[in-house]
Amino acid sequence: MSDGNEKGLDGLKLLDTTANPAPLGLLGFGMTTVLLNMHNAGFFALGSMILAMGIFYGGLAQIVAGIMEWKKNNTFGATAFFSYGCFWLSLVALIILPALGIAQPVDPASMAAYLLMWGFFTAVMFAGTLKLSRALQFVFGSLTILFFLLALGEMTGIGLITTVAGIEGIICGLSAMYAGLGQVLNELYKEPVVRLG
Repeated sequence: MSDGNEKGLDGLKLLDTTANPAPLGLLGFGMTTVLLNMHNAGFFALGSMILAMGIFYGGLAQIVAGIMEWKKNNTFGATAFFSYGCFWLSLVALIILPALGIAQPVDPASMAAYLLMWGFFTAVMFAGTLKLSRALQFVFGSLTILFFLLALGEMTGIGLITTVAGIEGIICGLSAMYAGLGQVLNELYKEPVVRLG
C-alpha cells in the first residue's frame, strides 16, 4: 500500500490531500444491505425503494469509492468497493431484466450459485481484513455468513433460512454503517470517538 505521498516531477513528495473514500463505500454497502435484508426478514416487499438504493447507493456510490481507493493505491479497498458495487448492480439486473422481458427469471439453483460465488469471494476478502480493524473483520465475516445463508435458502427453498439470513444481514449492514460513520466522526474530531478496533 502507498504511504499516501507520491513524488512530483522535482522528486519531492506530494502530500495526498484527497478524502478517505472508505466511509462512502461502507455506507453505500451498509444502508442498502440493511434495506434488502429487512425485505429478506419479511418486514416489507421488494420494491422500487430497494432497487433504487441498489443502483445508486449500493451500486454507483461504491464504484466511485472503489475508483477513489484505486487512486490512493489501496488494492483491497478498490477491489472490495468496486466488486460490491457491481454486485448490487448485477443483483438489480437479475430482478429487472426478467421484468422487462429481456431475460428469463433466475432459477433457485442459478441464484444459489451466484450467491455462493460471492460468498467465496467475501471469505477471501475476510481473510484480508485480519490485517485491518476489528470493525472491518466483523463486516466481512458477517457478510460471508450472509451470502452462504442466502445460498442455502435458495438451494433448500426453506423460507426460515432466508428469514434468519435477513436478520443476520441487517446486523451485517448496521456494522458497515457503524464502521463508515465511525471513520467520519473520528476524522472530524481528530480522535477515536468511535472505537473501530
